[in-house]
Amino acid sequence: MALLIILITYFTTTQSCQIPDDSVAAISPGHIMIGGLFAIHEKVLSSGICPRRPEIQQCVGFEISNFLQTLAMIHSIEMINNSTLLSGVKLGYEIYDTCTDVTVAMAATLRFLSKLNCSGGIMEFQCDYSHYMPRVKAVVGAGYSEITMAVSRMLNLLLMPQVSYESTAEILSDKIRFPSFLRTVPSDFYQTKAMAHLIQKSGWNWIGIIATDDDYGRLALNTFAVQTTANNVCIAFKEVLPAFLSDNTIEVRINETLEKIIAEAQVNVIVVFLRQFHVFSLFSKAIERNINKIWIASDNWSTATKITTIPNVKRIGKVVGFTFRRGNMTSFHSFLQNLHMFPNDNNKPLNEYAALLSACAYAKDSDLSQCISNHSQGTSADKADKYIKRNFSLRNDFLWDYTEPGLVHSIQLAMFALGYAIRDLCQARDCQNPNAFQPWELLDVLKNVTFTDGGNSFHFDAHGDMNTGYDVVLWKEINGHMTVTKMAQYDLKNDQIQSKCSKECSPGQMKKTTSSQHICCYECVNCPENHYSNQTDMDHCLLCHNETHWAPVRSTMCFEKEVEYLSWNDSLAILLLALSLLGIVFVLAIGIIFTRNLSTPVVKSSGGLTVCYVILLCHFLNFASTAFFVGEPQDFTCKTRQTLFGVSFTLCISCILMKSLKILLAFNFDPKLQNFLKCLYKPIPIIFTCTGIQVVICTLWLIFAAPAVEENVSLPRVIILESVVSPGPIPVLLASLQLGRKAWNFRHQHLHTYAKKILQMYLKLCIEKEFQ
Repeated sequence: MALLIILITYFTTTQSCQIPDDSVAAISPGHIMIGGLFAIHEKVLSSGICPRRPEIQQCVGFEISNFLQTLAMIHSIEMINNSTLLSGVKLGYEIYDTCTDVTVAMAATLRFLSKLNCSGGIMEFQCDYSHYMPRVKAVVGAGYSEITMAVSRMLNLLLMPQVSYESTAEILSDKIRFPSFLRTVPSDFYQTKAMAHLIQKSGWNWIGIIATDDDYGRLALNTFAVQTTANNVCIAFKEVLPAFLSDNTIEVRINETLEKIIAEAQVNVIVVFLRQFHVFSLFSKAIERNINKIWIASDNWSTATKITTIPNVKRIGKVVGFTFRRGNMTSFHSFLQNLHMFPNDNNKPLNEYAALLSACAYAKDSDLSQCISNHSQGTSADKADKYIKRNFSLRNDFLWDYTEPGLVHSIQLAMFALGYAIRDLCQARDCQNPNAFQPWELLDVLKNVTFTDGGNSFHFDAHGDMNTGYDVVLWKEINGHMTVTKMAQYDLKNDQIQSKCSKECSPGQMKKTTSSQHICCYECVNCPENHYSNQTDMDHCLLCHNETHWAPVRSTMCFEKEVEYLSWNDSLAILLLALSLLGIVFVLAIGIIFTRNLSTPVVKSSGGLTVCYVILLCHFLNFASTAFFVGEPQDFTCKTRQTLFGVSFTLCISCILMKSLKILLAFNFDPKLQNFLKCLYKPIPIIFTCTGIQVVICTLWLIFAAPAVEENVSLPRVIILESVVSPGPIPVLLASLQLGRKAWNFRHQHLHTYAKKILQMYLKLCIEKEFQ
């Protein structure tokens, strides 16, 4: 607090402070100004162990990845300004370079807190800042937790919203100490927990830890130690490195750390909570000493291209890391492709980058990063040559290779959160006026804002954190280049690491092993017909009970088969019943006609009234038996329809047989045959005998082999309910038909011989009966 008072006193003097050129990075005017803090340079030039004058030193060591973070903020603001989110209101920005130094960041923060429309950059001392109007309404940054904490304590004075895109120290979730701080990344509590979970599941119980000597490193170290203890994992050593490159002892401490790693030969897993420039130096020296381990990377450096492009980096061993979830990078990639067209008048980092590209115009792509690092120790941002545009065009993929998607997405979320909060706040205010609202009013709205991006919903929790989760990445060498590959996700809600070679198969599918040698890599194929799966990632589909159930392709369950039979409303049944009814009508009509003409020669010559009525009755029963074939089959109907049809049909055929014998007897002139036919012609006994035999057969059939209702399950989706007929009256019926056919053939063979005689005698007989 004493330092804060001294700095405020320094800025409230009558003399205006001239901001050093190296700290003011990029400015763009707008109705609402947003501040930004980025470590564009990796360190400040040290003037000795202890500074002799209170002046900000020159920043050196141009950091490409952090420069890209600056561009991500500018691009996000441009996206908001070009959208309809803030109609008529333009966002401006004022971005400063912290040079990875707390003092430089605090100087920039004082600039943010200075009074609006005051050319001297003066911050007034007041007892109540509720109506104080600073230059900016909110601050995005900083990246490193130690710098963020120092800045946050100063911004607390005005309750100015501070949204960080990278600071993950767990202590920042304390809203009593940091009431105006929010972040679009998870707390280190979840990262350390995920690391401990990964180590425990991998069966490692003897590990080492390397961290930085700052708030971020110490807090992560302590939290991780608690997590590993809970998972029965032991820590062999803890090494702490100086936090800043300006510390002259950093090289010595890195060498001592490597000696410790070599001494602890049983430790093959090392967890690293370091900044990128620490890891760069550590790995460069580890490669020289042939140290090969498994390294667990924190989100600070797990996807850093600066480290993956170290020569022979594959010799350090395997690297498994955690990084922030990435979003849609299409728009940002297009922005980088057209960066040479972006105005660079008020963008010193962009000018410096162009100058560095010009200085390294003849460097190979693989050496460009190192060339920029070497030249950035003293390059002026104002000395870009005339080939800037050409250099941008030739190296337009270089920046994209150094882009860290997780951090870019976090910066985009920070700006979108501010944009939506400003929209909600400006609905009843004229925000084209810079005095429309105070920073603390924006903070109240920002804490409760909810917005969507890429189909996902985002909001800050009660601790001001946006728990977006982590991606678990693995470094792999592909075609001679080290590539960062996503291999899993860490879900904060389910508190588990999700790592699968293939996407899980949904219900209705099953796993099919591919040509890969790993059983965890498979394809998902649909379950075939009559098979189903009701869980995810099933090895095989389950078979439905084919007799009663069925299932379509890719089914999650079996369906009962529909029971079908010849119902009364079926079109075929209606047709059969109509024909049967028509037959009954004909039978009744013929019966009426015969009754009304009993005394006519035609009726008398047809065989007699009794025989005709019996035949008509048999036809009536045959037609009526059709009704027993329609409707749901029952035991009674199955037995009745067969018996009724068999007996009535046999009776009808027997009558026809008697009439045939009578005709043969009347027209046969062979005395011997005629005597035989006279002995054979016994109408009533023959009819009763034939019909009785059929009745006996049907009775025995009903007793010993009665028909039964059965379900025909041969069809895939339906069950046919049908009456299964055992061999019974059908053979007898066929025999009767055969007998009738032979009688007819016999009559037909003799008919052509006696045709004339029969006709003459028939006419004579009819005439005689007519006159009687």
